[in-house]
Amino acid sequence: MPSRPIKSLGEIALRVRDLDRMQAFYAEVIGLELMRRWDNAAFFRIAAGYGGHTQVLALFDRSGKADYRGVSSEQTTIDHIAFEIDLIDFDAEKARIEKLGHHVTTVTHAWVHWRSLYLLDPEGNEVELVCYDESVR
Repeated sequence: MPSRPIKSLGEIALRVRDLDRMQAFYAEVIGLELMRRWDNAAFFRIAAGYGGHTQVLALFDRSGKADYRGVSSEQTTIDHIAFEIDLIDFDAEKARIEKLGHHVTTVTHAWVHWRSLYLLDPEGNEVELVCYDESVR
C-alpha cells in the first residue's frame, strides 16, 4: 500500500445561525475548549493533531455575507460529527448530558467494536461521542 499524505483530520467547520447558542453547546455540553472567538466565528480545540496543527471544530456565522441563504438540509451533506471519548467515561457522559436536558441515544457498532452516544446540537446537527469497546460483538 502506498504511503498516504493525510496524517489527521485538521478541522470540521459548520455554518451556524446562532453562534452564541452553538458556542455554549460545544463548550458546556460537549466539553470542547474554546480557542478563540470573533464576531462571526468560534474555534474549539479537539485534539493535538499532527505536526503542530491543532484539530479544531470551527463555527462560522455567515449571515453577514450578501449571498448568505441560511443553512438547510437541502444545502448540506453533513450527516453527523463524532468525537472520541474513553470507554471509562461512556456512562458518566451519558448521565451528564441527560442531566443537562438533552436526549441521548446509545448505539453499538459491533463490526468495529464501537459504543456510541448520539444527541443533537441546538441547530439539529447530530453529534456522536464514540469509544472503542472490545466487548462489543
